[in-house]
Amino acid sequence: MSPKYMMLAEKIKQQIINGDADAGQKLPSIRQMAETLSCSKNTVIKAYSELEKEHLIFSIPQSGYYIVRDFKRPRNPPGTVDFLSAGPDKHLLPYIEFQHCLNQAIEVYKEEIFTYTDQQGLYSLRTEIVKNLQHSQVFTETDRVVIVSGSQQALHLLTAFPFPNNKKNILIEQPTYFGMIESLKIHQVTACGIEVSMNGIDLELLEWMFKNNDIKFFYVIPRFHNPLGHSYTNSEKKKIVELANKYDVYIVEDDFLGELERDKKADPFFAFDPSGRVIYIQSFSKVFLPGLRIASAVLPDKMMKTFLRYKFSTDFNSPVLSQGALDIYLKSGMYHSHLKKIKDVYFNKMNRLKSACEQYLPEGTSYTKPDSGFYLSICLPHHLSARKLALHLAEQQILLDDTSRMFLPDFNKDRLIRLCSSQVQDHQIAYGLEKIAQAISELDHKRRMQTQ
Repeated sequence: MSPKYMMLAEKIKQQIINGDADAGQKLPSIRQMAETLSCSKNTVIKAYSELEKEHLIFSIPQSGYYIVRDFKRPRNPPGTVDFLSAGPDKHLLPYIEFQHCLNQAIEVYKEEIFTYTDQQGLYSLRTEIVKNLQHSQVFTETDRVVIVSGSQQALHLLTAFPFPNNKKNILIEQPTYFGMIESLKIHQVTACGIEVSMNGIDLELLEWMFKNNDIKFFYVIPRFHNPLGHSYTNSEKKKIVELANKYDVYIVEDDFLGELERDKKADPFFAFDPSGRVIYIQSFSKVFLPGLRIASAVLPDKMMKTFLRYKFSTDFNSPVLSQGALDIYLKSGMYHSHLKKIKDVYFNKMNRLKSACEQYLPEGTSYTKPDSGFYLSICLPHHLSARKLALHLAEQQILLDDTSRMFLPDFNKDRLIRLCSSQVQDHQIAYGLEKIAQAISELDHKRRMQTQ
């Protein structure tokens, strides 16, 4: 049996979860609680202490104990198979370890937290990021690194400001990350698309587009592509960089899942031209903590002044507390221990997903076969709508992405669905694929009956 103080702490915790106690509400005093429950004051003190450790309550001297916040309710009902959410597995997030780093950062960086700091980001963090990037075969200098508020901010700014080549249009893979497409729409930039598959892209077509379409930069996801899961080979990367140099096109490399790479010989685009032709973006959102909102961009010297000017117009500098805590976390070695653990988890999840596709998907469908990462896509039989399939499955609590937002209008295909394996539980993968396969067969059969 649990100690009495733990039972009391759990009871108060359940009241918060059930909505019986609200954020800011004052708890009974230690004496009042002890009298009500006919227990010792020491029991109540220990119970309140446990709740403080979990950051559920806080104390104000000479006033009492108060509830910190409402407990978050689950967004999805029990039994939901979530192939839609694209964040990291919540069970793998290093809450406790990073909490210690946050507490230490408040002490170490207390002056910087409450003042304006270097627009480019904390120098010590940029130095640690330079060291960390070497593991991904990105070798650069601290002065070329900018800390941004998530990779989306870097993409948004790069889309907006003028490049040294004075070109106007942006080339993107099709399909691609929807956040990039949103930035293109908001800035009203002309976007060209080039189709990418698990077999890569047509290099002859790419050269023609570089030559004839006034391309400012080519936005590319080099490893574990969103939504396909595709990764470029080293020879493809080298050739694309050569074409970019030949036609004065920049490459914006969004290597957001690069740290899940298991092939030690696989290099980023940046490795084939670190002089400035390739702008390299690394995010901590997918492999670490999404809410941290910290990413880094490696820029050529001649673009730094303009980039910082545009960044100043949005937020001046990224959150200093987050930067400080990440700096301490990287220095401690905990980040690489975290990466080592999650690499195996996501690799095994992807293998389960591919095996389930092989076992359950009906004839007429095809699917991508990523080595690792979060994403796998399924191409549906002709005349089946990905959007209708997604809506149909949502009624059965099977969530997935129909990918419509990942295409430019000229490429908009309603036959591709994306599955994200990161947040679905292992035991749900085969069940979820079986339900998806059944739904595909049912809708396909219904369509055939209607056309007879």
